[in-house]
Amino acid sequence: MLEGLPPNNASFVMRLRCDEATAVAVADIIVETHDPAETAAAAFEESPNETKNWDALPWLVEVYFAYEPDQDWIRELVATAAGQAAADAIEFDTISQKDWVASSLEGLAPVRAGRFLVHGSHDRDKVRPNDIALEIEAALAFGTGHHGTTRGCLLMLDAILKERRPERVLDVGTGTGVLALAAARYLRESVTCSDIDPIAVEAARSNAVLNGAGPWVRPVVARGVQHPEIQGDGPYDLIFANILARPLRALAPSICALATEDIVLSGLLNGDVPGVLSSYGAQGFKLTRRIDLEGWACLRLRRGGGSRRPILDDDDDDDDC
Repeated sequence: MLEGLPPNNASFVMRLRCDEATAVAVADIIVETHDPAETAAAAFEESPNETKNWDALPWLVEVYFAYEPDQDWIRELVATAAGQAAADAIEFDTISQKDWVASSLEGLAPVRAGRFLVHGSHDRDKVRPNDIALEIEAALAFGTGHHGTTRGCLLMLDAILKERRPERVLDVGTGTGVLALAAARYLRESVTCSDIDPIAVEAARSNAVLNGAGPWVRPVVARGVQHPEIQGDGPYDLIFANILARPLRALAPSICALATEDIVLSGLLNGDVPGVLSSYGAQGFKLTRRIDLEGWACLRLRRGGGSRRPILDDDDDDDDC
């Protein structure tokens, strides 16, 4: 997994070798508590060639900072999320400028979410004949599909596509554009997407071109849905918003005003769900399905609600690639 925007001129790094559960917990707490424009966290399994020792702890967490981090605070966060032993094992260092994102992604395995496969260029041979393959350029990657929030949205999209064919799709907080790209590749129709950060928008545009979806993916720089193109292309019968709980609650009125059918929300810890459901419920949207992955919740909402008993899933058992 790799989450967070590659910081410009990253100069500081935190490293931790640990087990898989600790790696995921540490990377998630860093993503949750830091500005994604200044920090990015990567967690991945090392091969014996990298560790030089089969008995070594197999997972590595690397966190890159645009500015010198508060080491004591970082250790406190990690101790809270993963225990004091993990906090004590952290190493901080300075780094020279390099293509650290590509380096971090070299060890990432492709991720399958229903019919979608998110992969790097080094795993093109893993694509099956019926896959909808999404290749994410390593040098631009943040939000690769490895994180539970993005993968949950892809699984939800796959489920929706089995029921109907959306006509107008919007992806709010698009990051690399994975969700917009997935919808565009399947539908072969225009998909509008937005992000507050211009580097994210450029990443989405580049990934669309890389995947042959440049004519369909329309990324714009916008705060929420406040952009003439977003407003002009609406209303939308499918809206994705994979951000965080606080902005999701704040955006509820404006997102719901543009939605005619399905809204898919992610970036939510379990404790965030009731408040978000209350905000969207006040706008007339009710929960119809929930997917839980790695401690994160992905919600499908529909105007008026589609079921008295929403479907609850734990989709950690996807087929291996």
